[in-house]
Amino acid sequence: MAQSNTLPKRSEVEKQYTWAIEDLFATDELWEEEYNQIKELLPKAESYKGKLAESAKNLLEFLKLSEELGILMDRVYVYANQKYHEDTANSVYQDLADKAGLLLVQYESALSFATPEILTISEETLQKYMQEEEGLRLYDFYLKNILRRKPHILSAEMEALLADAGDMASGPDNIYSKFNNADLKFPEIKDEDGNLVRITHGRYIRLMESNDRRVRQDAFKAVYETYGNFKNTLAATFSSNIKQELFFTKARKYGSNLEKALDETNVPVSVYTNLIEAVHDNLDLMHRYISLRKKILGLDELHMYDIYAPLIKEIHMDIPFEEAKKIVAEGLKPLGEDYQKVLQEGFNNRWIDVYENENKRSGAYSWGAYGTHPYVLLNYNGSLDNVFTLAHEMGHAIHSYYSDKTQPFIYAGYKIFVAEVASTCNEALLINHMLKTTDDKMMKAYLINHFLDTFRGTLYRQTMFAEFEMITHKMVQEGQSLTAETLCKIYHELNEKYYGKDIVIDPEIDMEWARIPHFYEAFYVYQYATGFSAAIAISRRILQEGKPAVDDYIRFLSSGGSNYPIELLKIAGVDMSTKDPVNQALKLFGELLDQLEELMLN
Repeated sequence: MAQSNTLPKRSEVEKQYTWAIEDLFATDELWEEEYNQIKELLPKAESYKGKLAESAKNLLEFLKLSEELGILMDRVYVYANQKYHEDTANSVYQDLADKAGLLLVQYESALSFATPEILTISEETLQKYMQEEEGLRLYDFYLKNILRRKPHILSAEMEALLADAGDMASGPDNIYSKFNNADLKFPEIKDEDGNLVRITHGRYIRLMESNDRRVRQDAFKAVYETYGNFKNTLAATFSSNIKQELFFTKARKYGSNLEKALDETNVPVSVYTNLIEAVHDNLDLMHRYISLRKKILGLDELHMYDIYAPLIKEIHMDIPFEEAKKIVAEGLKPLGEDYQKVLQEGFNNRWIDVYENENKRSGAYSWGAYGTHPYVLLNYNGSLDNVFTLAHEMGHAIHSYYSDKTQPFIYAGYKIFVAEVASTCNEALLINHMLKTTDDKMMKAYLINHFLDTFRGTLYRQTMFAEFEMITHKMVQEGQSLTAETLCKIYHELNEKYYGKDIVIDPEIDMEWARIPHFYEAFYVYQYATGFSAAIAISRRILQEGKPAVDDYIRFLSSGGSNYPIELLKIAGVDMSTKDPVNQALKLFGELLDQLEELMLN
């Protein structure tokens, strides 16, 4: 599909480059049927209120019904939102997504009595119930996890109230999403050839990778000045999101938003702080990389808009999507024949929505509903980075495939903490393959730099985001206000810390906090950095040990959410309760940095 300066409308995109959303629901009418089915089943679920502790039979019947409702809700919610993401200005699917969101709140409210009631059942009685009803044994881990969180579960009435508050609490996220994806328009700038091109979310990084420094600077200033025009509104939205998190933190008797967010997956707060400390201990490597970038580019001053500039100007990579699929498949051969079969199934059966179109959701993700294949959203533009994005998102998709195939619905969903391992392991294997299959000095330098940039963007940058979140959430908890000026000051100082003295921290970058949608899911981004570290360890093991490591890895992928994330990663040979995986990843960063210096400066 040829790229042009004018984005196609959704109706103009070739079918082969769109995802097969019809595999989920062939028509909106079928979606409506399941939507209504959920509404009809909710009263039946609520009829068990006050009865769960009465008998093993009641408990098992309710858990089976809640699973049936969960599967339906999953399908209805995913379809509505993925259709909305195809064209965020389409009012039909705006309405469906809103309806699905409201139904999700009703669903959560209707089932909110369950956890408090289960907590009234003693562990001794639960064990007795499991002896009486063999079907309850499936729910052993699920029930134990509820009991673990007993200090933070409220009465049935209070749980229902919190569930009802869910739609209101999602307001800041919804407002930001509509602003950022549908309403926000960036200006036009002149490209390398002097042609006017409108900046979009999907085009921005490609413009920042331009060999023409003027193009990079113009794009950089245009994007952040545009956000800056709305800085007070965006600061109020950002602050409101933290305040709604704090409301639930206090209601559930946690010490902080961070503690609440991590407790959902039983991840100790020390994992979060260990990550930041380990990265702080290795900031000298990041500063070395920035200094090397400045030397290679031959600049008197390195600016923030030079971060993505290609270091190897002789090499231009514009990779068609069909070629990208072949490259990814070759890179993932160490994962074995079965993994390859699943990968090709995804490539050949329209799991992927490939190109950007007008009003399409920005970025990339993998998502799907239990009982059907996963879906991948891309905004593919032919860059090497986008080839790695394809490998990354297919890692998520195949993780979902194995998990759904192996686990019942209640355990099929896995947490982000482990999800980013599957995606980033693919990237690590791909870069290893590409480095091994070229003898060209400049190509090796290009690829090493690309991997270093991945380290910078995933481990260092996401940790900086994590530190920004930790600071801002703590300030709100302490009663301090978050104005646009305050947020910009914090963000500026963090850039100075992480990037060092060999780069000019341009004032425009102070607004970058307003460009990060993941901040609206509290303490989400740190998992990119921990996941990256774990993935480096796993990929090294796969390359060194072969089949035994692959078998362990596939067992990990097939485990879904059947245990806590820290325990699941141990299946694949990684212990994230220590700093070791982060330090090992950063050791590799240093080794790659040595190689790049050798190639470029000698």
